[in-house]
Amino acid sequence: MNQRWRNRPPGSNWGEFGPDDQRGRMNWVTREKVLQGVAEVKEGLTFVLSLPLDYPGGNALNPRRHPPRIAATQRGGRQNFCYPVAQDNPMQTDVVCDDLVLLTLQYSTQWDSFAHVGSLFDADGDGKTEAVFYNGFRAGQEVIPGKENTAAEGWARFEGSRAEALGIQNLAEHGAQGRGVMIDLHAHFGRKRHAVGYDDLNRILEKDKIEIERGDIVCLHTGFAEVLLELKKNPTPELLHNTCTGLDGRDQKLLQWISDCGLAVLAADNYAVELFATTPWQPESHAMLPLHEHCLFKNGIHLGELWYFTKLAGWLREHKRNRFLLTAPPLRLPGAVGSPATPIATV
Repeated sequence: MNQRWRNRPPGSNWGEFGPDDQRGRMNWVTREKVLQGVAEVKEGLTFVLSLPLDYPGGNALNPRRHPPRIAATQRGGRQNFCYPVAQDNPMQTDVVCDDLVLLTLQYSTQWDSFAHVGSLFDADGDGKTEAVFYNGFRAGQEVIPGKENTAAEGWARFEGSRAEALGIQNLAEHGAQGRGVMIDLHAHFGRKRHAVGYDDLNRILEKDKIEIERGDIVCLHTGFAEVLLELKKNPTPELLHNTCTGLDGRDQKLLQWISDCGLAVLAADNYAVELFATTPWQPESHAMLPLHEHCLFKNGIHLGELWYFTKLAGWLREHKRNRFLLTAPPLRLPGAVGSPATPIATV
């Protein structure tokens, strides 16, 4: 248990959960927080908060991420799908289907692990930057790129990449369950593309009487996932990048609010929780996605993206509620930097 950094980034919480911590502010999602979530269950109604995992369709949203490819496994050189086992044993009546999938882990409804985004930062205090991740874990040591296999095609060309630390299994093993709190941005802005800053958010919290306490899982309804469903897996870049709200990651007051309010997790139904900006905003080098940097790299706050909140948000607003039990485990896949999810809200 040796501290692996001399400098920690300004505004970060490195070391506050211990020198080897890999769970960040999920440490605040305690047994008591789970019981608070359970106490919000009044009706026993459940809402699925995932898009179908073959949405958004195509790769217009992210050219490096592709839809799932499902295929049958093989059985004796034949397709193991609708396979009558009697072909092998006349005394057996079973007909078997068995399949596999090639899945981009962050194509659709997903979790980001802390190994998803790091930064070039002088963690050693020697005046030189290193590629580091949350709590000082190092690229090339604990987060390890794969080796190039020039004989392989496509996705398999770089094999063996692995997050020996900060993998998504840490979230799965902690238990991704607690009290969710809905902030309905769509109810206030509709489908207008607007970067929501601290002042906007504060007005909404006051108007909708929303209180966020330490360890809550904060969910942002923008309506973006509903747009994806309407497009029926034929999205256009023009529409995808010019509709609905997201947080303004450049707003320092907003980032400070994220630190101060005590939320454990941020999840949204849009592409990246924050809106992508298209122009530089500081004269010195800076993060392309400053909210990702603040949450994943500096403060150990998991991000959920492309969730589906429309039906839940509508029900909560109709019943003048904003809290619920949220259960959202990622795949327990050691070494992965992200994971698909099928979250469930219970009200």
